[in-house]
Parts: sequence; structure tokens; C-alpha cells
Amino acid sequence: MAHLTRVKARLSIHAHRKVRGLLEGEYAAIQIGRGIDFQDLREYVRGDDVKDLDWKASARTRTLLIKRYVAERRHTVLLCVSTGRSMAAMNDAQHSKRELAVFIAGVMGYLATRHKDMVALVHGDARSQHVRPPDTGELHLERLLATVHDAISPDGDPGDLAAVLQYAVRAIRRRTILVVISDEPDVSPDTADALRRLRAQHEVLFFTIGDLDPTAVSPGGAHLRDLVDVDARSAVPDWLRDDRRLAEEYAALVRAEEDGLRRGLEQLGVVHERVHDNDSAITAVFRLLERHRHARHR
Repeated sequence: MAHLTRVKARLSIHAHRKVRGLLEGEYAAIQIGRGIDFQDLREYVRGDDVKDLDWKASARTRTLLIKRYVAERRHTVLLCVSTGRSMAAMNDAQHSKRELAVFIAGVMGYLATRHKDMVALVHGDARSQHVRPPDTGELHLERLLATVHDAISPDGDPGDLAAVLQYAVRAIRRRTILVVISDEPDVSPDTADALRRLRAQHEVLFFTIGDLDPTAVSPGGAHLRDLVDVDARSAVPDWLRDDRRLAEEYAALVRAEEDGLRRGLEQLGVVHERVHDNDSAITAVFRLLERHRHARHR
């Protein structure tokens, strides 16, 4: 279980109060609704919902009785990952976007398995999309993570988040916690349409992974060399990385894209976090779940 082992190792390193709370119960708090499994009857007390009255049993006993239900605990977490070739690029000098995508999926999937919930997967690119049905257990989760990892390749097809989401609309009928993982910098009209349709049925959480800054410097202070644009499949000219004005303009462009993406998702009612590395991913997951839990009650 190579992928899941790395997730567990990071979680143990970051086992501070917030993460312990997340693993022990915060995740379950994002679910809404009430259980459907009948448990027993009890006497009516002021404040009970009259819809829960069992009129036949009340008539037999001549006492108002309320039906009680057991909350349905098993849910499905659907990992929805855009696995186009852009995900095979680097996020920065030290982090692969593919590894970050697998790690985020692993954290969310592990939280689900800890609560005995099921995990499913939808992934794909512009050419094809695929679904892996829900199941429980760490072995199943490891297989899903390996599927995501192996699906991402610099020789693959271009990414298309809208196509993956539209496939999820058609393929997934059961209500889920839908975890979207993508590196696209904006919300296209097709993506927005698919998210609206998905939000009508599912709880939607959205993670994005940024691109490497071609004007950045390595940890040693030198400019990064031998950069290749994975999507264009061409080298990035060295002279582009020696222009300070270009670096400032690129930074401004990235900020504008992040602001636009955040506004677009907020308008759709979707909570969002941007993940930069494995260390910040756990904090980002906790922050997103907290924001999602509070956003439902606005």
C-alpha cells in the first residue's frame, strides 16, 4: 500500500489537535439529513415533529407515540480527479502535481475509510472518462489511488474537467460527498453548468493544484532550467525566465486567476481550497471541511 502508507505517515506527523479532531469526528459533520432505519417508539413530548407520530400505535395504546430512527452512517465519498497530462507537470521545484493529487485523494479517502464509509472514483481527460464503483476498506482505497497515479502521464491526453464532471453527472446516481481535484485555473461555462447539476444532488468540495512558476528560482537561488510545457510539449525559452517584468506580470496573472476561480466557485456555492504541497494539504482539507460545514447553515 505505497500510496496510502505515505498518506498515513503525513497524518501521523501532523497529528496536532485539529487533525485529531478531524479524524475522530469533524468529517462526519459535513453530512446533513436524517436516518431512515426505524428503531423503536417512544412517548410524544412537546417540541417533537408531528410528522413522526405513529397514529396507529397511538390509537392502540391511547398514548401519543413517536417513531424513532437510527441515523444512516454509511456515506459515499466520490473522488473526482482530472487526470489529463497537465497533472504530470510540477507544482514547484520539489512537488509533482500528480503526487499532490494522489495525496489529497488519499487524505479524503482515508477519512472515509476511518468512518467505515465507501469510496468511489471518477477520473479522466478530454478523450475518455472512467468510474470505479464504491467499496470500503484500505485495500480498495489503495487501488483507487494507484489508478489515479497511473492515469496521469505526460504522454496522456489534455485535461478537461468539464468532461469529467459531466461524466459524473451521468454515471453517479447515489448521493455522495463529491471531492473534485483539478489543476484548471478557471471555471469554464461547461464546468459551471456541470457543478450546478452536481450540487443539486451531492455535497461538493473543490481542491485545485497550481502550476509551476516558470520565472521562479530553485531553492539554491538559481533559475530553474530545462523547463518543458507539458501541455504544449515544448521547452520554455530561457530568456523568458530572466525578465523581471515578465515575472511580475506572471505573478499578477496567477493572482487574478486565483481570485476569479474563487469568485466563480463561491457564486456556485462550492467551497474551495488551493493546495501547494503535502505539508499544507492536511491543513487545507481541515479548513475546507470546516468552511463547508458552516456554509450549509447560512
